[in-house]
Formats: sequence, structure tokens, C-alpha cells
Amino acid sequence: MALSGWVCVVTGASRGIGRGIALQLGEAGAIVYITGRQAKTLQKTSAEVNERGGQCLPVVCDSSKEDDVKELFERVQREQNGRLDILVNNAYSGVQDIFDNMGKKFWEMDPAIWDSINNTGLRGHYFCSVYAARMMVPRGKGLIVVISSIGGLRYIFNVPYGIGKAACDRLAADTAVELRRRGVVSVSLWPGAVRTELVSQNILHNETLRGENQMKELFSNGETTEMSGKCIVELARDENLMSLTGKVLLTCDLARRYGLRDIDGRSVVDYTSLKFVLSQVPYLSWLSAVMPSFLRVPRFVLTLASSKF
Repeated sequence: MALSGWVCVVTGASRGIGRGIALQLGEAGAIVYITGRQAKTLQKTSAEVNERGGQCLPVVCDSSKEDDVKELFERVQREQNGRLDILVNNAYSGVQDIFDNMGKKFWEMDPAIWDSINNTGLRGHYFCSVYAARMMVPRGKGLIVVISSIGGLRYIFNVPYGIGKAACDRLAADTAVELRRRGVVSVSLWPGAVRTELVSQNILHNETLRGENQMKELFSNGETTEMSGKCIVELARDENLMSLTGKVLLTCDLARRYGLRDIDGRSVVDYTSLKFVLSQVPYLSWLSAVMPSFLRVPRFVLTLASSKF
């Protein structure tokens, strides 16, 4: 119960990665406020968190509505005497629209998909970060995590998705600049391929998705929804956490840093290993069989690969 008594807020925790994070925080003994738009699914997740040993409080909250967000943090402020230790910005409403528009170019899609992807998954994160910081700064401590992805570095899915994820990474980096001297840490977390409920439905078990064998293989070997939660629990306990503020953190790197395995006992796929990178390149994949797993692509190479200069 490493986080016993800690107060946490996880947005978008009805299912998927948010649910997995809430379960791990609960298992560590935290008081966890979870948000979502459907009371029924929130209650189900809440019961599961409580079974793990935590205390879960479900709150119906639409992260695209500022009034809902404000009321959420006012409730936490009131019920927890101003204490908030961890905020996880995870809420995201555009997943189904992404799958429904797979293969379409940005000019072929309804431009309203921008709002579906980025109102909750970016604007909502900013508002939550504002209200969370107002609670954390007076106490001189706290951790804000933005769930992002490699889509912030390279093209994945569609244009609005990449723009939103790049902005999430910048949100974590820029808020860290202003929060650093106040003792509050802000980071962006990139999970690997995660086997969420919607991924299983739309990719792994979708017989009509042709020509996407590499994607199916990637997700079939992906992380469980709780792996990100395990990483956040260890981050919260890290005595040198401030040294990571403002950075993009990969779950595979954190698994190696803290000696973590996924909840099913599997090792986490290291997406920065040269072995994995070669396995994804046509005509070079055979080299991955003989490549040592400890050789990794330097981070500056990943950055240069997307450099605009």
C-alpha cells in the first residue's frame, strides 16, 4: 500500500488505460476519483478498484465541459481538505471515430472529427491541469501525468490525432517549466501498443481489417491496460522524480528503470530497441533475429527522424 492516503484523479477511467491506471492506484492504497460520462461503467470500475484495496469515488464528468471539470476539482478540494497528489489526464473521446475513418485523408473526413479527438483529449487536459495545479502548488508537491503517444512524434492514424498528441507532449513540457520551482512534476507518458477493449474489437478481432497484419501483431503482443498504472505508481514513489519533469516517458523505459513486468508476467516490449525497430522494417526484419535486445536507438535519433529543420 505504497500510496496509502494519497489522493488521485484519473479522467476517462470507465475502461481502457484509465481503468487500468485506477486499478493500480487503488491496489497501492490510494483514494482515487475516477471520471467518465456513463455512471454505470464508472460504478463497475469503482467496485473493481475498491476490491483491490483502494477507495474509489466515481464522478460523472464530461472533460469537454469546463463546468463539469470545475465541479470535479471543487469536490476533491472540499472532501480531501485541499489535498491532491496525482492527476492523470487520460480522458479521450475520439477512439471510435479514429477507427471509423481508418484510411481516409484529412480532407475526406468530416472536419468535426477535430473536436471529437481534441476537445476532450487536449482542451480537457489543459483545464484539468489548471485546476489540479491550483491545489498542488500551495502544498508544494504533486504529479500531473498526460497520457500521450508516439503520435506526437510521427504520423499515426490521422492528422487531428497527431496534432493533439504533439500538443499533449508540449502541455506537459511547458507546464513543467512553470511548476518546477513549486515542487510539482508534470510529465507526458507514452504507453506502447495497448490491448484495450476497443483495440480488441476494432483491430484484433476485426476480420474485415485487411492488409494490417503488422498492426494486428503489434497489438496482440501489446501491453495490458494496467501497465501504465504500474509505471505511475513507481513514478510517484521515485525520490528523484523532479529530474524527470517536463519529459516524455515511455512505459518500456520505466519498466526497465523500475524492474517492472506487466500484470500477466510478460516483459514489456522495448520499442526503442534496435531489435524491435528492425523487425518493423521490410527486408531488414530478418536481422532482428540475430540482434541483441540490449542495443537501443538513442533518443536523439528518434527526435532527428521527425526534425523539421
